[in-house]
Amino acid sequence: MNRLVRVLGMLCLWLVSGGAAWAQELDTELFPPERFSYREVLPNATDARITRFNFPHRVFYDPNIGNNKLLVFLTGTTDSPGFGPKYFFRAGLDQGYRVINLVYISDPAVSQTCASGSTRLKNNPECAQQFRHRRLWGNNNFNGISDQVQDAIVNRLQSLLIYLRDADPVGDWGQYLKADNTIEWDMIAVSGQSQGGGMAQYLGKKKSLWRVLSFSGGWDYRNAQKDLAAWYTWTPVTPPDRWYYAYHAREGFAADLKRIAGKLKVPSSNTYANNGPITNTTGDNPGHTSSIQEPQYQPVWLEMLGSGL
Repeated sequence: MNRLVRVLGMLCLWLVSGGAAWAQELDTELFPPERFSYREVLPNATDARITRFNFPHRVFYDPNIGNNKLLVFLTGTTDSPGFGPKYFFRAGLDQGYRVINLVYISDPAVSQTCASGSTRLKNNPECAQQFRHRRLWGNNNFNGISDQVQDAIVNRLQSLLIYLRDADPVGDWGQYLKADNTIEWDMIAVSGQSQGGGMAQYLGKKKSLWRVLSFSGGWDYRNAQKDLAAWYTWTPVTPPDRWYYAYHAREGFAADLKRIAGKLKVPSSNTYANNGPITNTTGDNPGHTSSIQEPQYQPVWLEMLGSGL
């Protein structure tokens, strides 16, 4: 009875704060409301300066688990981010994590702005590195995209955590923030697919994360010959044994993804070249989303995730 009262109280709090609502697309069989708390929060509700890509962040957690790690997911390139890979989210919850599907400006992609044959890349071999820094922090002079500081991935996550700390005190979201309100990165596993996977990799180079989970992440070049970008070889702040990389062996960029895993020095035991049936064959790169979307790869996800407790 006490647990039910707590969950109902949490639901009431969420419905009246910040315009949060239960989404029609939520699979209540996969995410039963009697077990998991679920919330949508518009980025603009966390930072009034945000106007672009103001689609809802999605937040999941089990209110009966405390002092656990946070799993943040960054989508691939899209102009209309949706719910996200729900089976992967459930796997994260089952491993003890809290889960945030963080909305960020994900269009255009690095591979479009810094294309291997482009004049921009020819004139600036560090194009991809500078693009990723701008999209993560918004504070450099790269002019290939117009992302501002308030638009950046790091600000969006920090602003959301501050919002949740204040709107949901029972949830103890302050555990993911330091005393100065900056992010406690050691408590956070950052995951992502395609462009988002590359963002997770770049962040792992700069910050000490709980884990880096990349699904078919990135393919950044430094010239028209498709030599890989120099940042892949930087010494990472996140230790190598916390890096995990999955892709489908038959997707279009599989050879480059294998090369990238090598440049990143992801341990071979943490690299997964999946090769199961491709059930989604639409688009020009079948299999590209397979490793994050397909429930058949749950055993891989569990190894990549480890325990969130």
